[in-house]
Amino acid sequence: MTVYAPALGALGILGTGSHLPERVVDNETVGAAASVSAEWIERRTGIVERRYAADDEAASDLAAEAAVRALADAGARPEDLAWIIVATSTPDHPQPATAALLQHRLGAHRAAAFDVNAVCAGFVAALHTGARLLAAEGDGGGRRLALVVGTEVYSRIIDRTDRRTAPLFGDGAGAVVIGPVREGRGFLGTGMCTDGALHGLIGVHAGGSRQPASEKTVAGGDHHFRMRGREVREFVERELPGAVAGTLAEFGVTAADVDHFVPHQANGEMLRAIVGSLGLTAARVHLPVDRHGNTGAASIPLALDHARRQGVPRDGELVLLAGFGGGMTLGTVLLRWGR
Repeated sequence: MTVYAPALGALGILGTGSHLPERVVDNETVGAAASVSAEWIERRTGIVERRYAADDEAASDLAAEAAVRALADAGARPEDLAWIIVATSTPDHPQPATAALLQHRLGAHRAAAFDVNAVCAGFVAALHTGARLLAAEGDGGGRRLALVVGTEVYSRIIDRTDRRTAPLFGDGAGAVVIGPVREGRGFLGTGMCTDGALHGLIGVHAGGSRQPASEKTVAGGDHHFRMRGREVREFVERELPGAVAGTLAEFGVTAADVDHFVPHQANGEMLRAIVGSLGLTAARVHLPVDRHGNTGAASIPLALDHARRQGVPRDGELVLLAGFGGGMTLGTVLLRWGR
């Protein structure tokens, strides 16, 4: 069952930012370890290259770079932030929250900070949460803002020999600042659903309280990210069209009204095959996945910032975001662009 949440007040995205690590990893390099060709990878995924973090870089480092750029784009200061929400499934540490490290790094000491883990749907969940928190507290006597960041370092948890996952994933971070916008602009609403019966399709089996880290789990490769790709694709093909249609109907717009569609950058070939079933005939679909791969919770804000650097969305245009990932969780956000 999908839970819909209409927007409360005029809140929207004021600024975007992103960061990719310097190290570029091409298909030849990935394919050699996974025993597949570069052509096989591009044909099946649409990915040409991805980025890997340096040995001394973690999720909070990538997040900080993206956050600084988003704050600058919004014309905001760290002390303006009421909330910092980090979406990640590859945190710096199991504890404390990566958001706390980011808060300290930015000097945003007035902000409360916490993490959200909905895997590749994490950014949508975090964006929903940030908007609801700001709406609940009202103006607060000043310009209160929230920083929402998606950041991942999947290169630390992928099995380089696994052809089902290694070609897909890369590292990166994207961030947005959300806050008050003028009437008629901003978030129209969000929709989210989870099918916990499918939790086994995506995951890292060891390292938690169910299966703590041990010599046995390390030797068995149980700390690697695993994904049953065919079944994940079937889930997306089955559920995404209904999720998109339901969100549009809930908030009173048609598919033809949507100007921009920014999906989770899971697999370029899969998304191109599915887009036709969504009915978004007038929408520009943003798929920069070819240059950074699947970056988990970072992929939607990375793609949104990529679009911004191309001069879109324009004021008044309707934007639909859609995330889907482990759980299995699927979320959508509908907003009318404008500051």
